[in-house]
Amino acid sequence: MSQDARAVGDGSLDPEAAAKAATAREALGERDGVLVAFSGGVDSAVVAALATEALGDDAVACTARSETLPAAELDDAKRVADEIGVRHETVTFSELDDPNFVANDGDRCYHCRTMRLGRMYETAKELGIDTVCDGTNADDPGEGHRPGLRAVEELDVFSPLLDAGITKAEIRAIAESRDLSVADKPSMACLSSRIPTGLEVTEERLTRVEKAERVLREWGFEGFRVRDHDGLARVEIAPDELERALDPAFADAVHEHLTDLGFEYVTLDMAGYRTGSVSPGGEEVGDGDAGDENSDNANGEPAGSDAADDGADLGRRYPR
Repeated sequence: MSQDARAVGDGSLDPEAAAKAATAREALGERDGVLVAFSGGVDSAVVAALATEALGDDAVACTARSETLPAAELDDAKRVADEIGVRHETVTFSELDDPNFVANDGDRCYHCRTMRLGRMYETAKELGIDTVCDGTNADDPGEGHRPGLRAVEELDVFSPLLDAGITKAEIRAIAESRDLSVADKPSMACLSSRIPTGLEVTEERLTRVEKAERVLREWGFEGFRVRDHDGLARVEIAPDELERALDPAFADAVHEHLTDLGFEYVTLDMAGYRTGSVSPGGEEVGDGDAGDENSDNANGEPAGSDAADDGADLGRRYPR
């Protein structure tokens, strides 16, 4: 991106946000090259955009493929990377290879991010790049239980948004100033956050959660989670969408679809959607976790990518 284009982008920001964006871009420009741990969410997208502005072709976005991200998120990451104009690489690994991750204790995110960032460093080394950076921002350290941040510190990952003091609101403003389609995209924690702490993370549970949430997304819901309590699906719907979920027709339809997917019982949580309802101190809600929201199976095929295998006909709709 040209200097003029950069000026146009920063010129639409308030002076403080523009100054912070310039600080982050300059810090990135001091590196010989960077590999951005890229989920396609707004945080990592802004880092990739600033890195591309500063370094051009010496900036690379890298998305890790694993079981814990809906396949649609990987497609989104590819699309956003193309939108930014940054080179996009993917790597594959499996969190399920680590018994500490599978055990799903309070440090699950630490084990996940350690593995994920390890793959990022391996890829960076192969590309001749010394710096791996992520989308951790100035709001993240204060957002409850964040064991993944410990992995970032231990592995010496560069967090330009955090270093420049850029908040989530400012990140969205920077993304909007560059016409990024993810400027308003909600944060998306990985699929393992739907499984209560202490209950093992398995491919079966991750897959049925992904498919269940796809059903709700196809029906037009935007704020929701499907929590897997060992075969009991606890559906959380955002308060402003809860009225639709109280429709008896919705209750019948969601019960039918989710039991088709392997859940024994289906419940609607009357408290509505909120982050961290199955994890100590709150789930990790940002997308700074080295591309946390990346999920395909270990063979590189998208989990649940074949709609014919979902056990649910998404063409059916409950009455409006």
